[in-house]
Amino acid sequence: MEKKPILNRFLKYVSFDTQSDETSQSFPSTAKQLELGRYLTEELKSIGLSDVRLTDWGYVLATLPGNCPGSPTMALIAHMDTSPDVSGSDVKVRIHANYQGQSINLDTEGNWVLSAQDSPMLLDKIGKTLITSSGDTLLGADNKAGIAEIFSAVEYLLAHPEIARPTIRVVVTPDEEVGRGTEHITIEEINADFGYTVDGEKLGEIEDETFSADTVEVEITGVNVHPGYAKNKMINAIKLASELIERLPKGTLSPETTDKREGYIHPYTIQGGNEKAVIKYLIRDFTREGLKEKENWIEEQIRDLEQKHPKAHFSFKVIESYRNMKEVLDHHPQVVEKAIEAVRLAGITPMKHSIRGGTDGARLSFMGLPCPNIFTGGSNFHARTEWVTLEDMEKAVDVIVNLAQLWAKK
Repeated sequence: MEKKPILNRFLKYVSFDTQSDETSQSFPSTAKQLELGRYLTEELKSIGLSDVRLTDWGYVLATLPGNCPGSPTMALIAHMDTSPDVSGSDVKVRIHANYQGQSINLDTEGNWVLSAQDSPMLLDKIGKTLITSSGDTLLGADNKAGIAEIFSAVEYLLAHPEIARPTIRVVVTPDEEVGRGTEHITIEEINADFGYTVDGEKLGEIEDETFSADTVEVEITGVNVHPGYAKNKMINAIKLASELIERLPKGTLSPETTDKREGYIHPYTIQGGNEKAVIKYLIRDFTREGLKEKENWIEEQIRDLEQKHPKAHFSFKVIESYRNMKEVLDHHPQVVEKAIEAVRLAGITPMKHSIRGGTDGARLSFMGLPCPNIFTGGSNFHARTEWVTLEDMEKAVDVIVNLAQLWAKK
């Protein structure tokens, strides 16, 4: 692949502010995602794909017809939204040609520094073209790099009809970052036999396993009276919430103290006042049993607090988020095996990896579309120090083209 088209494509996409909003009740959660959706729809039409449309819910769908009758249909999936954690507005892209491993001050004040010490993967990128933001915003490689790679691959396949390919369905989802990416799409609309999300990080990685995930919501109702006359009457919900959080282990079971296959309990929001307080926890583990153990532990702490504070009321609710897609993918080994072979054919050492997070593919797998995850070549997602290399993006395009050939039946 030539460098210029995919770079220009990526730079155009990150110019759109598509930050999603966890607190929004609408879908998509932000109307600005639709602006990119409309642009992508017109681009797919100009490339020459068929059945191109932007659905009422903000999904971009299109078809690249196959040239090998009898082949299965493959979906390629990416998401258009960026994380709510950091602004995605007015992204100022910095291109660092022939990167040599040096630390980079992303902003002029030196508040945001990208270094190999904090991001060791950079040591593997010597001589490559490194792309960052100015540190004021996210870059948006998660997941606009994936969109650029998918669009570049289908454009290349259409321009080279001599390359065997199955029918390919292109799917771009909104609101993946807030866990709602598959909320308003069906397997019938996707209309494929299997799929690949192009939403991973490190060059060569194929991810066939995610966390299983729940959210626990604890509501605490105390007794609020005038503080001047509160002795032996007031039950302060804020203090009870603080006491519950204080019971969490200090050296384990948190995002900041775990890695690899270790799960965690993560209190990520607390709201309220004297009378009522609400805590929300993210619960993560690679097994359903591990989720249940962590949820039971929280409930045990609540029951103990109820004994100590009988006038307070506690409610405990578990909200299912997604499950480990490996439970499904183990029944469809070919989908992962062909991804591994596609990486190898691109001259890269394939690496199977477990995601300490989730993707649209996790939910789609349980909806009936087996869907592992492919690398994009980026890193530091959700941070101002997010980066991607142009050469690794090009390799992701090669992998997608290889996948098409592997699934084509002549």
